[in-house]
Amino acid sequence: MKKTAIILGASGLTGGLLLDRLIGDERYQTIKLFSRSRIDGLPNKVHQHIGNLLALDQFKNEFTADEVYCCIGTTAKKTPDKERYKAIDYGIPVAAAKLSKENGIKTFIVVSAMGANKKSSVFYNRTKGQMEQGVLDQGIQKTAILRPSLIGGNRDERRVLEKIGLVVFKIIQPLFIGPLKKYKIVNADCIAQAMLNIANTTSNTNVIITSDDIKQLAKQLK
Repeated sequence: MKKTAIILGASGLTGGLLLDRLIGDERYQTIKLFSRSRIDGLPNKVHQHIGNLLALDQFKNEFTADEVYCCIGTTAKKTPDKERYKAIDYGIPVAAAKLSKENGIKTFIVVSAMGANKKSSVFYNRTKGQMEQGVLDQGIQKTAILRPSLIGGNRDERRVLEKIGLVVFKIIQPLFIGPLKKYKIVNADCIAQAMLNIANTTSNTNVIITSDDIKQLAKQLK
């Protein structure tokens, strides 16, 4: 029986790559996007629900699927106001997890970040850690949290400092061995593939996955 998937954040780098994979995957009959704006040129199997994701409950009746992929995230540069930043990076994923639980969705996979820690003194790390805990608290049957380090890939927007960081990280990659492997750059296409692979394994999970394991999962079951 073919499946239905929900993507939050399909207009971003990772979410867009995941959308491409799901469109080409014959296991999926319907893909539902929940976003602020419409993406043009998508096939009929993609159903777009446009609205304010900070009020996700408005979509409760439409929020039904076999799997939810949450790729929502902003940056300090895009969203300097900390209250709004938390509303996006914490509020949207947790609201999505709550709807998933209420509507009987059994698989929830979310992208977090390395350094996430609900007790951190750093606001951004603490917000991600609180988001992770809020998602896990819903008790969804299969929950996977991906914690990539710096994410590689081609973005449409100009993020000069991040591009410089990626260049530097690529130069020093050979130094990241043993316990440091989790700090290596992980490409967005690896994250997307790993999310898809996790969703299509038979075992139920409740796991946190770092960059080095994301790369290994992306290689499996392609």
